[in-house]
Amino acid sequence: MQNNKLFIYQLLPRLFGNSFSENKHNGSIEENGCGKFNDITDKVLRQIGENGYTHVWYIGVLAHASVTDYTAFGIPEEYPGIIKGKAGSPYAVRDYYDVDPDLAVDIHNRMDEFENLIKRTHKAGLKVIIDNVPNHVARNYRSVSKPDNVRDFGQDDNTSIAFSSKNNFYYIPGQLLEIQLSHVKKAECEYLEYPAKATGNDCFNSKPTHYDWYDTVKLNYGIDYPGGGTSHFNPVPDTWIKMRDIFMFWAKKKVDGFRCDMAEMVPLEFWQWLIPQVKAKFKEIIFLAEIYNPSAYRGFLGNNIFDYLYDKVGLYDVLRDVACGYRPSSDITFALNNVGDIQHKMLNFMENHDEQRIASDYFLKKGEKGKAAMIVTCTINTNPVMIHAGQEFGERGMDEEGFSGKNGRTTIFDYWSVDTIRRWNNNGKWNDEQLCKEEKELRDFYTGLIRICNKETALSEGLFYDLMPYNYDNLKFDSTRLFAFLRGDGKDLLLIATNFDNEPKECTVNIPPHALSFFGIDNTGNGKITPLLNKASEVITFSSVFSLKMRLENNSGEIYRISFD
Repeated sequence: MQNNKLFIYQLLPRLFGNSFSENKHNGSIEENGCGKFNDITDKVLRQIGENGYTHVWYIGVLAHASVTDYTAFGIPEEYPGIIKGKAGSPYAVRDYYDVDPDLAVDIHNRMDEFENLIKRTHKAGLKVIIDNVPNHVARNYRSVSKPDNVRDFGQDDNTSIAFSSKNNFYYIPGQLLEIQLSHVKKAECEYLEYPAKATGNDCFNSKPTHYDWYDTVKLNYGIDYPGGGTSHFNPVPDTWIKMRDIFMFWAKKKVDGFRCDMAEMVPLEFWQWLIPQVKAKFKEIIFLAEIYNPSAYRGFLGNNIFDYLYDKVGLYDVLRDVACGYRPSSDITFALNNVGDIQHKMLNFMENHDEQRIASDYFLKKGEKGKAAMIVTCTINTNPVMIHAGQEFGERGMDEEGFSGKNGRTTIFDYWSVDTIRRWNNNGKWNDEQLCKEEKELRDFYTGLIRICNKETALSEGLFYDLMPYNYDNLKFDSTRLFAFLRGDGKDLLLIATNFDNEPKECTVNIPPHALSFFGIDNTGNGKITPLLNKASEVITFSSVFSLKMRLENNSGEIYRISFD
């Protein structure tokens, strides 16, 4: 049964399709290889769809600065001293109207190859999300693929003044850019920027350091930061118009959604102006905001603006700490209460390209120890859920790739291949031949969990009832390591119980009478709870639904269907 709960599979094509196993530290594209759009075949897309996902978020699609030389194809020369890693950051876009040549087999026809990937994705019953990076561009931004009637960013700027609403960039007049990077050789610093432009992370001086987003420059949306932060939105700033045209360009290519990078660094007024215009022409398109400031959430979710927001500083941070044993599981309740009525608009995840892998030495060390957190993440509400490619196999992210060191994250800056994904890829066979037993079992857990969420309308559309407050005084329920709640839609009632402890737990979950009346249930006599997630688990009979005994495996949990005789 198809429902409205989104499951997003996030992948970086550069890594996802790469079968090279050399993985030389700081290697070039020739040495380490690079995945292509064409590597994401019908077969693997069909698998992703069959595993329950609804969307694929392709990151790194837009052409971004790298040290690889594509001047023979009419692409401007790049400067290693202002690029992070050999492959560069996908978030240092050098041409908004182009796709990255690294990802094409035939570089001249790279856009056709991406458009064919969109078609293959749709054929598999999946929708396409790509990044838009509205706050900043690559230091050496210059579009060679823009439509003939489009003026480039900065092309008409008055560079003699720090700010003008007509300018696309902010300037530091009379000063030369001097990036403070001790590891960069002088020969690599041939890039000349005069006057210096403000750096992407709101660094308004000419000497950004390695702590700054030194590979990017800040776009000007009409806020005079150098002059005290006053707004100049009338007439509509030139950057607004240019960025609207970019969104429309990609929407016309049948992209189904945009994940907007660091959306809160762009004025809310711009989003209020832009998004209704895009949705008026492309009614089904979705907008997802990367945002970390809870006080801004409701503004960004205002009428006809963003559809979903990151829930990083809320549920993710709490679930991570609970899974690691740093805080009690009862804190999950407070994280949910903090977003309250907009919880269904929050994008839940336990991994993405910015965060450390669950199986890394910096997190839980083993992917299977994240099961409890993933059960909560997927079933807590009707909101979307994101999985980072390789997470389902327990990818550890413990490589030291080059620019990206051994930090528990999978690089976005280097040419590399990811161990678990490369073995799943198996030279384009996309099968289990090279996966170990534990990896296949973890993948099957993720698939089973997502499919249950797809099938059960109580999870995809139903209401939520937190059982934690009613069990704080329950001596047979450890509210520091267990978390339990109900989901129901008027037809089915599900109990979700999870155990964040490293040991199995025998427990009793108390259900208050109010919970049943909340879901419109009158029958409270004999019945049974049937496990949906672990089919081998025991069906438990009860004589009173108000007190349910069960055993929960360590670092895991169960989804039970409650039924009455």
